[in-house]
Amino acid sequence: MNQHPMTSAASDDPHGHLSGLTKAAASFVADLDYDDLDNETLRLARRCVLDGLAVALAGSEQPGMKPLGAYVDSLGGTPQARLIGRAASRVPAHLAALWGGTAGHAMDWDDTQLAEGPGRPYGLLMHPTMPPLIAALTMSDLVAAETGQPVDGRRFLTAFLAGFEVGCKVAEAINPDHYMRGFHTSGTIGTFAAAAAAAKMLGLDAAGVAQALGLAASMASGIRAGFGTMTKPMHVGRAAENGVTAALLARHGLSANPEALDGRWGYLAIAGPGGEPALVRDRFGRPHTIVSPGISIKPYPSGVLTHPSMDAMLFLMRENGLTADDIASVTLKAGSNVLGPIRFRIATTELEGKFSFAFLLTAIILAGRAGKGEFTDEFVSSKASQDMQRRIETVFDQSIEDMGWDRIRSKIEVTTKDGRQFERWANENYRGSPHNPLSDAELEGKFRDCADGLIDADRMQQVFDFVWSLDEAANVGRIFDLLNWQSQP
Repeated sequence: MNQHPMTSAASDDPHGHLSGLTKAAASFVADLDYDDLDNETLRLARRCVLDGLAVALAGSEQPGMKPLGAYVDSLGGTPQARLIGRAASRVPAHLAALWGGTAGHAMDWDDTQLAEGPGRPYGLLMHPTMPPLIAALTMSDLVAAETGQPVDGRRFLTAFLAGFEVGCKVAEAINPDHYMRGFHTSGTIGTFAAAAAAAKMLGLDAAGVAQALGLAASMASGIRAGFGTMTKPMHVGRAAENGVTAALLARHGLSANPEALDGRWGYLAIAGPGGEPALVRDRFGRPHTIVSPGISIKPYPSGVLTHPSMDAMLFLMRENGLTADDIASVTLKAGSNVLGPIRFRIATTELEGKFSFAFLLTAIILAGRAGKGEFTDEFVSSKASQDMQRRIETVFDQSIEDMGWDRIRSKIEVTTKDGRQFERWANENYRGSPHNPLSDAELEGKFRDCADGLIDADRMQQVFDFVWSLDEAANVGRIFDLLNWQSQP
């Protein structure tokens, strides 16, 4: 793998003809038509849209949205687009995207892109749905307001899939050291996904899309120091906001380097450092990443690296008839790809709990589940949770490390108070992965958990009916009305 900044062949072309990754991405976006999308790609896209709307709705009531909402409300501005959960509010498009993207990642329950290239850690690329979903949804509201004509489902799905594919392919191309050094890929590469989706919704040509991607390259940011705080979900909000801003600026004619992805001093060279653009340059849509290698739709609101271990704990307790009162100690053994990103030994807040194996396994032990009801500050800080967390430890296991990072591997060992010992390996084909996907019924169940207390069962069913037939929808803007639960800003 190339570890050094790269210069694309286009940069050395004396005639100035672009032939690099930026051009390939821009041409793909501009040329993509709904009729180019096969049934499987569209089926998976509808599933991702439903999942994305679920987690954005749940996220819209999270504590971090209160200060963000106060910030957005304080700015005022041209009423261009509505807010998820707050359909009565119209704000400038970039602020609507900031709100929606932040809400969508507020619970860390949004889907995960899986790696396909060699040397890229499985499950550690990006959250692919939220930036392009929010960008496409926000821009559909703006376009409808500007033209007086609603955006239909086919146009929306095409823009969403254009952004989704660009984000995933760029994430695959960049040196994986980008994430390992501390960049948060969903914030950085997510910016390109949002820019592509927004540019497609605006109908920009290939040159315009390239300008939008070039502008996005100077905006993309987000560092993992923010994990465990309200800043982490804001990374995805900023990705959506910056992508929308980049596309709007490109429409107004602001110039940018049309080789900003893999040209000299381009994003891959600077933020990687380096990468392999040739790995993806000729494969946009061939196939769409959403199809192969696919994505994981999360059963739990935490990092996907934790899910196999949580399921292993769940199944071990069920299979052996154990209760929380039986547990004396738990040891989780794994390699550095699993243990490295999970930073908190003991969690005291819900945000820390997403990055604490002690809490994640505690939730399973105490509640037999880990959903919206368990991811609260009250549950995390409760005496029962704090006591159980102190009985759980993680151990680096060299033998598991030596198995490689191509899958998520771990083992749970449990000792009971009466001296019995149990162990269970996590299933590499964990629930939610492309190898063991959630069913549509399970996905609807996740939506119900996310929407509980916010919208009623009748409205939930209306959402399901709308999304499952999204290709035939005449007005995508109805989503804002279906997800509305706050009558006042």
